[in-house]
Amino acid sequence: MKGGSGGGGGVAPAKRRWRGLAIAVLFLVVLSMLVPLGFLLGLHSGFHSAGHIPLQRPSPSGDRSSHIDNLVRKLGPTLPKDVLKGFVNEAKNETSSINATPRTEQKKGIPIPPQVVMQPFTSKNISRINGKAKMKSDVDESEGFCDLKYGSYCIWREENREEMQDSMVKKLKDQLFVARAYFPSIAKIPAQSKLSGELKQNIQEVEHVLSESTTDADLPPEIQKKSRRMEAVIARAKSVSLDCNNVDKKLRQIFDLTEDEANFHMKQSAFLYQLAVQTMPKSLHCLSMRLTVEYFRDHLFDKELSEKYSDPTLQHYVIFSNNVIASSVVINSTVVHARDTVNQVFHVLTDWQNYYAMKHWFLRNTFRDAVVQVLNIEDSDSYGKATLSHLTLPVEFRVSFPSNDSAPAIHNRTQYVSIFSHSHYLLPEIFKNLEKVVVLDDDVVVQQDLSALWSLNMGGKVTGAIEICSVKMDQLQSYLGEHSFQKHSCSWMSGLNVIDLARWRDLDISETYWKLVKEHLWQQFFTPLECRNEVSMKEGSALLATLLSFQDQIYALDRVWVLSGLGHDYGLDIEGIKKAAVLHYNGNMKPWLDLGIPKYKEYWKKFLNHEDQYLSECNVNR
Repeated sequence: MKGGSGGGGGVAPAKRRWRGLAIAVLFLVVLSMLVPLGFLLGLHSGFHSAGHIPLQRPSPSGDRSSHIDNLVRKLGPTLPKDVLKGFVNEAKNETSSINATPRTEQKKGIPIPPQVVMQPFTSKNISRINGKAKMKSDVDESEGFCDLKYGSYCIWREENREEMQDSMVKKLKDQLFVARAYFPSIAKIPAQSKLSGELKQNIQEVEHVLSESTTDADLPPEIQKKSRRMEAVIARAKSVSLDCNNVDKKLRQIFDLTEDEANFHMKQSAFLYQLAVQTMPKSLHCLSMRLTVEYFRDHLFDKELSEKYSDPTLQHYVIFSNNVIASSVVINSTVVHARDTVNQVFHVLTDWQNYYAMKHWFLRNTFRDAVVQVLNIEDSDSYGKATLSHLTLPVEFRVSFPSNDSAPAIHNRTQYVSIFSHSHYLLPEIFKNLEKVVVLDDDVVVQQDLSALWSLNMGGKVTGAIEICSVKMDQLQSYLGEHSFQKHSCSWMSGLNVIDLARWRDLDISETYWKLVKEHLWQQFFTPLECRNEVSMKEGSALLATLLSFQDQIYALDRVWVLSGLGHDYGLDIEGIKKAAVLHYNGNMKPWLDLGIPKYKEYWKKFLNHEDQYLSECNVNR
């Protein structure tokens, strides 16, 4: 009895456990059915997956504004702040207008923010700061020192920048750049041997094409197919899982090589620019040779008017030049604007190489009633001690200085200061009978009558010149050395100078000059090379000796007489150019060079004789 009752009590708990397990399984089955049903009914709209932005129906103003704010916050890091601000305001304005419109008109979507377009660098993006070309965008400060390192070449390069040409050649170079970066990494993967071979083959084909073609016109007809094949291979290479460090190292290596190559071409271009500046153009050399040959063919054409050359009552102009056309423009422009040319006498001082070409040119061309004398300054038989081994023209120095005390070096201004050369100090000996002369550089153009200069009272000063107060004497201290000078006095320029030869002789300016030159050369001889300044010994001695010899002997001419800078400054005022009595093309971009500033060339070219036979044959008129 006891045993039976004991067995029945053990079965009941077991049944209860199985019943609980069955209920739990049933609950799980029902729950597994309810979850998909809940998603189907849209119950999942209360929670979202990461990175997903739920779409909502149009709601009242408050809900829609909060939705816009959430959307903007999601997109915030990818949009500029000013665009976001306008976007939010536009969205809010539209939201406020929705309540006032019928429900059928509430189907407008969220306004799309405007795209931010990067403007390409063109001439319109270039601003000028104190005569220097600057980009409106933030430029690396190293670019700001380009003018300091290479001079006016950098300004000329910006002003003459051309639109990109040969786009296919550049595209092939870019593809070759990327393919070379991926090839080393692809070649190390055994499973990608086929892709590696295709990449290598395409690289070799493009290299062969670029070795024979420098412009799009030189490319073979099937180049489009080669470019597409290369593009497809590069796309496959990019899809391969690679160690990014290897590709990054290769890209950096190629980038460094390309940067070095760019620096090399930059220096080479600057050198070629300087070479073009200092070399006589082929057309002018042709003209000089033709005139020399014609002079000896027609030597009887030579005639002299010696009685006028030494008459102190006439107006004597002196020009130092080895350029036939340049000196001709100076004389022609002076004569054209003169009220009376009978009293005008021009003395052109040149060298042996250009002497006969100069003589023939000025003998076959007349300049109203003015007379022209051509002198060979290297002819020791005619002038004795008043000669040099070679002609030296006015020396130009490029001086860079800050526009103000607080301005950074990137905003430095550049000025070209031209001064007397060694040849100028022979004037008192060459023209012994004259008491006053006007010296004109061969890079000037005269636009007004200069007769008023002959009645100028200079108060006992030796020479009248245009002062440059933007360049003080203390800024040139590295060239002047230990010599005493007035630090805050203005420097001055050649170009247009009125010289009192009688006063010059009384003060013995020439003797003072040669003494200072010898002292400077002697000091430089014993100065270590690393301690010398960047200018040559000869030019440095001319600058130092000239500034010190004429200290307190400069009469400042009115600035309306001369406008300088037409050989380096693109930002001169056109009205100021038209009003100036004399235009001075100081700088590297002389008007007879292809590098000359185009908008200033017209003031120089109009004084050429475009109908001259020799100018046409030598292509000087272009």
